[in-house]
Amino acid sequence: MPAIETRDLTKTYVSAKKQPGIWGGIKGLFSREKLEVEAVKQINLTIEQGELVGFLGPNGAGKTTTLKMLSGILYPTTGEAKVLGYTPSQRRPEMLKQISLVMGNKNQLWWDLPAWESFVVLKELYEVSDEKFKKRTDFLIDELQLTGKVDLQVRKLSLGERMKCELVAALLYSPRIVFLDEPTIGLDVVSQKRIRDFLKQLHAEDNCTILLTSHYMQDVEELCKRVVVIDHGSVIFEGTLNDLTRKFSETRRLRLTFSRPVELADVEPFGLATLPEPMTAVIDVPRDKLAKITGAVLQKLPVNDVAIEEVEIEDIIRDLFTGGSGRSG
Repeated sequence: MPAIETRDLTKTYVSAKKQPGIWGGIKGLFSREKLEVEAVKQINLTIEQGELVGFLGPNGAGKTTTLKMLSGILYPTTGEAKVLGYTPSQRRPEMLKQISLVMGNKNQLWWDLPAWESFVVLKELYEVSDEKFKKRTDFLIDELQLTGKVDLQVRKLSLGERMKCELVAALLYSPRIVFLDEPTIGLDVVSQKRIRDFLKQLHAEDNCTILLTSHYMQDVEELCKRVVVIDHGSVIFEGTLNDLTRKFSETRRLRLTFSRPVELADVEPFGLATLPEPMTAVIDVPRDKLAKITGAVLQKLPVNDVAIEEVEIEDIIRDLFTGGSGRSG
């Protein structure tokens, strides 16, 4: 049985449109025009136990709405979702004790209490034994380098330290499914790296299922073997990052090093080019003409070294969501 499965999962928000002015307000007392916005449109997902899947999309694509439906916070308008065999919207205690939701822009810890006090409360709520609680918190605090921090008031912690404490709170009862919504948002690169390394180890040791949303492609590239991309509430891609690159990037990148300086005008005939330095150039060339253009470059320019690379995944994602040149098909 899959850990997470959805069929035509849809969420539509309905709001009333108010006419301007006093007269519009009076009319609104008796009749209102309704506006419907489909935040999620018939999403079909299947995620097996133990998978770590990236859930990508621009702001407003429906990622957080989907996570909230899968965790039981929101009711779907139509369609069906199953998490560990349960219907999330029923919020059965048996399910809630096996899932966790971490939102980078929301806090579950009490602001004016030490983080440890929140951990103790959560221990009782999730009925974690004393032995398991000690073993688990020792592991989490050590791996996240929080020794000496959990006894401070949450409001006195740095953003990175608060995020790590949020992870401890979400993981202390060893959930089988973890929903991570922008867990590294706003953090510096060092804190991001530490959290990524921790998530790798956690996933390996617990074999938990993780569904991760992030706007930082480094998070996705380091952690996720499979990604699901949604835009305007609909799934537009599902597969590996390599599959994503091949499907949505029509170009590959030549990185050249020269034996003498060259001008941009010397390189531009071969493709979209930049000169990061006088002795180097980067050229984006069509995939189907890669061999031909590479041969021509080697013949006509003083090339010392050449490397053939895929276009960076961050560039592909950016073009995909803005309708730029990186998108094909």
